[in-house]
Amino acid sequence: MAVTVELNDLRVGMFVHLDVGWMSHPFPLSSFKITSPDQIATIRGLGLKKLRWSPDRSDALLVATPQTTERLVGPDLTAVEMTAPRQDMSPAERAQQDRARQLAEQTEALRLCERQYGEACRDLRRVNDAVVGEPQQARDSAQQLTQALLDKMLVDEELCVRVLGEPAGDRYSSHAMNVAIISMLLGRALNLVPADLSDLGIGALLHDVGKVALPDRLRLPHDDFSVAELKAYREHVAHGLVQGRRMGLTPGALLVIAQHHEHADATGYPKGVVLDRMAVGARIVAMVNHYDNLCNAPVPAQSLTPHEALSRMFAQLRSHFDATLLNAFIRLMGIYPPGSVVQLSDDRYAMVMTVNSARPLKPRVLVFDPAVPAEQALHLNLEASPDLGIRRSLKSEQLPSKAVDYLAPRQRVAYFFGADSVPAERV
Repeated sequence: MAVTVELNDLRVGMFVHLDVGWMSHPFPLSSFKITSPDQIATIRGLGLKKLRWSPDRSDALLVATPQTTERLVGPDLTAVEMTAPRQDMSPAERAQQDRARQLAEQTEALRLCERQYGEACRDLRRVNDAVVGEPQQARDSAQQLTQALLDKMLVDEELCVRVLGEPAGDRYSSHAMNVAIISMLLGRALNLVPADLSDLGIGALLHDVGKVALPDRLRLPHDDFSVAELKAYREHVAHGLVQGRRMGLTPGALLVIAQHHEHADATGYPKGVVLDRMAVGARIVAMVNHYDNLCNAPVPAQSLTPHEALSRMFAQLRSHFDATLLNAFIRLMGIYPPGSVVQLSDDRYAMVMTVNSARPLKPRVLVFDPAVPAEQALHLNLEASPDLGIRRSLKSEQLPSKAVDYLAPRQRVAYFFGADSVPAERV
């Protein structure tokens, strides 16, 4: 439960929430426990007048005993008042208030994640807008955006991959952001060194930068391309290298751009190189780029569910990818990646919302329950339900109409990341 506090009253041990843009502060996460006076000084320098903190997640000696009034974000996305639990509160009242708290925290976490994703896409669009006229500035901005993402990824705790609502912004920035986020999370899981992570992130953000030289019709691949149109489309890789060199990108980032359509079995383009000649960063981005293109096809009706995309890559296209990286990718995303529509072992329908790579078979899901309004549904933690699992993956059209309205499967899939601390219901 979140309570406001004056900045002069901040203490080491408080668990605080920074309600500012994710690039407006230097901390890896926007919610964390203060561990040093230096952090307090940094927070005071952000220009905030008050700050929210969670007594229940702070050191015990800091929690005030008198009853306080708390402001939580309710399911209708407005602030609602809630008082701290009374000593004479009945079990039913305590359960109701606890559920309200969990729902408010879940809603707040999702809103924060979507806001951060939107801000990151906005910054990426600014990079792309500057590529032609101000290439060096575009490079510097791409480096800053990559470092900001990495700073918030390089934390000790587990990060979860989260599916968002309809992506904020145009398809190009959303696609590049998806590829960059998942590629960097995978690089983090593989313990790449900082320099390689930076090259990976910059290359992933800019892997399609060569498309700025193409007419709009040729920026997305289509089945009805003529031979000449397909050739022109594939030249976006060469155009990207030209732009990358103008920007002064590092050799590692340039390799990602040059090889993001190559395959391990030499069936890719433009050079048809084999696995041993592909840079590790390029192997990662080529794989993640293919995954996102399957999930977010130019023609939405041709898009696969995340589970279907991963299954096709493993069962039919395995020779295209580095086997070690593909296995690591599946561990990161889970057998049922976020956004997958599934049927549980008790026959209920659900959508996978978040996956923690340490527990890929036990994601958190949003369950279709007609007795609970969709805006009040808590994510179900399958890890806490040993007798409950996922029976199968489904296409949206296999769901009953009421389940489709309730779960609202995404027409376009967007991913971001966050700490694995979102409350989830147990059954």
